Amino acid sequence: MVVKVHGSPYASAPRRVLACLIEKDIEFEIVPVDLFKGEHKNPEFLNLQPFGVVPVVQDGDYTLYESRAIIRYYAEKYKSQGNDLLGKTVEERGLVEQWLEVEGQNYHPPIYNLVAQLVFFPKMGIPVDQKIIEESEEKLGKVLDVYEERLSKSKYLAGDFFSLADLTHLPFTHYLVTDVGKEFMIRDRKHVSAWWDDIANRPSWKKVLQL
Repeated sequence: MVVKVHGSPYASAPRRVLACLIEKDIEFEIVPVDLFKGEHKNPEFLNLQPFGVVPVVQDGDYTLYESRAIIRYYAEKYKSQGNDLLGKTVEERGLVEQWLEVEGQNYHPPIYNLVAQLVFFPKMGIPVDQKIIEESEEKLGKVLDVYEERLSKSKYLAGDFFSLADLTHLPFTHYLVTDVGKEFMIRDRKHVSAWWDDIANRPSWKKVLQL
């Protein structure tokens, strides 16, 4: 059965889901939701996602939203299909979950603020807040210092295997490197830079960028 992904292939959170589906060799179709036209606030979409946020997936009669929940679901449901993204032992799974939480709680907030202030707001005609930019850059730098230490000891965040813990970083780090003008935050850290080059060149992510 083909998975329906409601969202835009240009939006960050749907891209996280699409990368996971490609890694797991799961067939999908994109149901476009135009955020600039406010289609995510239409009653039809709100029936699927009451908070009006993309993405939403429909897997037969099963509906799920929140991108990190979605990627966990498909990595588990199709564990024996495609690339294993969860680890082979309960200890490896624990580390995957740990770094997924780190991304959601520590990495995402400051990088989201940077992307919003420097990419989204100018396009929407919203004034940028220089104080938020400076504070977010400082916070993200401290998080990346932790990543640098971790990645000096293992190829990927959860160990020597690519997992959801790495995949979840792709969309916003891509913005940081290509659109925000803050590539130095990655490049100034030797091990973070090598890690980024590795995960950004995975065939799944290249395919997402082509969609």
